[in-house]
Amino acid sequence: MSRRPRSISSRVFRPLFVAVAAGWLAGATGVAQEKDPGTVFDAIEHGVQTIFDKCRGAVVRIEGVDDHGYLSGTGFFIDPNGTLYTCYTVGGEANAIQVTFGGKSYPARRLIGDTRSGVAILKIDAQTPFLSFGDSEKLHIASPVIAIGYPLDLALSPSFGTVAGFDLKYEGRLFATTHIRANMPVQRGEGGAPLVNGRGQVVGILISRVESGGGSFALPIEAAEKVRKDFLRFHEVRPGWIGVHVRPLEEPVSGSTAAIESVISGAPGEKAGLQAGDVILQVGRHKITSPEDVFNASFFLTAQDETDIRVARDGSERDFNVTPIDNPDLQPNAVGSTTESANSGLKIGH
Repeated sequence: MSRRPRSISSRVFRPLFVAVAAGWLAGATGVAQEKDPGTVFDAIEHGVQTIFDKCRGAVVRIEGVDDHGYLSGTGFFIDPNGTLYTCYTVGGEANAIQVTFGGKSYPARRLIGDTRSGVAILKIDAQTPFLSFGDSEKLHIASPVIAIGYPLDLALSPSFGTVAGFDLKYEGRLFATTHIRANMPVQRGEGGAPLVNGRGQVVGILISRVESGGGSFALPIEAAEKVRKDFLRFHEVRPGWIGVHVRPLEEPVSGSTAAIESVISGAPGEKAGLQAGDVILQVGRHKITSPEDVFNASFFLTAQDETDIRVARDGSERDFNVTPIDNPDLQPNAVGSTTESANSGLKIGH
């Protein structure tokens, strides 16, 4: 009798790092200095092992061939029907893709590969366990995170670290949306691994590593879901565009320094009533405090999906309903060409 596929749900976890935090806090305040400090590390070890044991069944090794030869990486199932996430460099262009899990190897087909976000979605014909999603927006600097992947040609293993930052660019490269930077090394083969929080929920996908190899960048899970939902609806990614250029203000207005510098004639922004001088306060569900926030929020715009934009104008706040169109500067699944800094005006939709 076959077993019913199951979600690796957060319900099986108690909050992971309560004991860790309590141990460090007690030591820092001098309340419990007589206790063995090793108990703190015992708590970390137990927590990491617990999450690893609960998640490992849904994490897979991916192998394939591309123009450079053999490649391998990591992926993880997101539903009971064999759908899985990995990074574009692993599954975006490879041929003869094989997914290994449960001691068996399965041929996989690519549903979509999106160079803009750096994510690829594959599928095998099998019933599978899968991981549940968390909320990456609840992460903070120093939040503990765990990556689970296949380093090199070695066995599946966990890596423990903390969130180091939330970055929109790195060494001149402008990401399509804000990435999670984690203080954990990533080795060849771990690309596409899930980044999970203290409850064992996926909050990101390992996409690339910091130059020194001592850290890594993860695409927030919400950004990957934007790509997947576009695929389910349109069979392609549909970046939205409203044709607004943004510049920074020296002083915030209503908490935001993101002012509209210009509105492109005939673009959705102009048709909706947005004007130069408006200060953007919110795009959809994303609160705006800077031009960088506008850039990040624009990643989640979808062509033909109405979105509400709140601005400050003449001392009051106003809401506008805008319907983005297909981005004229992007082909489906293409990398955005915009590299402007905040000082020269970011564009919503790039």
